Amino acid sequence: MVGFRTSPGRVPRGASDAGWNTLSVLGPMARTVQDVALFLSVMAGPDTSSPLSIHEPGLRFAQPIERDCKGLRIAWCPTFGGLPFDRRIRGVFDSQRKKFESLGCVTEDTDPDFSGADEAFKVLRALSFYQQYGALPQAQRAQMKDTIKQELERGLRLTAPEIAAAETKRSRLFARIGRLMENYDFLLLPVTQVPAFDIDQEYVKEIEGTKMGSYIDWMRSCYFITVTALPAISVPAGFTPERLPVGVQIVGRHQDDWGVLQIAHAFEQVNGLKKRFPSVATAI
Repeated sequence: MVGFRTSPGRVPRGASDAGWNTLSVLGPMARTVQDVALFLSVMAGPDTSSPLSIHEPGLRFAQPIERDCKGLRIAWCPTFGGLPFDRRIRGVFDSQRKKFESLGCVTEDTDPDFSGADEAFKVLRALSFYQQYGALPQAQRAQMKDTIKQELERGLRLTAPEIAAAETKRSRLFARIGRLMENYDFLLLPVTQVPAFDIDQEYVKEIEGTKMGSYIDWMRSCYFITVTALPAISVPAGFTPERLPVGVQIVGRHQDDWGVLQIAHAFEQVNGLKKRFPSVATAI
């Protein structure tokens, strides 16, 4: 499956951005990149209920998605802020580099500075939980799992200086990555730090010998990008020896959602997996 996180402001019509400060970004999931674009062509557009809404019609995503990728500069991020990755994830990710180069892309090892991303995300996440669920009666809270209750309690205890510091760290990160993207068209990183795990396991507690500090630390490869507010897409790339799916994460410049979809589509044509997922868009 292809999962797309849109730029803030490119929200589906009628879907207000609760609190205007939530970290979740609404975007479609589909079998192919072309289907994602099809969905966005009818979902995206101006929304008078959100002050962040972009005034660009969604019909742009109905345009032909093909592009020439020759000369596109890609920041290849094998280390990704020093995060631990399961060796099987790294193996699949590393093997994809030649496929992007076969498209004519120029790849260059890069190690972006994601300092502050973890702290900013966790504070703003707790704030978002409190904004959305803090007013629920205690009886309803009792039905929530412990990790959600913990987020609510943390959100309740947040101070103004803590929130201000989180916003400052987020702004500095956005500026740093923005300067980096002046030299590159896209960032390429792993999507997840671990392959899919047993459904009865609540969360990952250790990766390659590194213990996780919280129940969400195994997802930092995703939420670090969320903090940057840049458009990103997850595209199937291969499988572990156990046949578990692994994806690559393509991150674009500020509000370049269309460019992300285009290069993701091009990669999809050469990664050898497209035949597994017939496109709806080409059938209508």
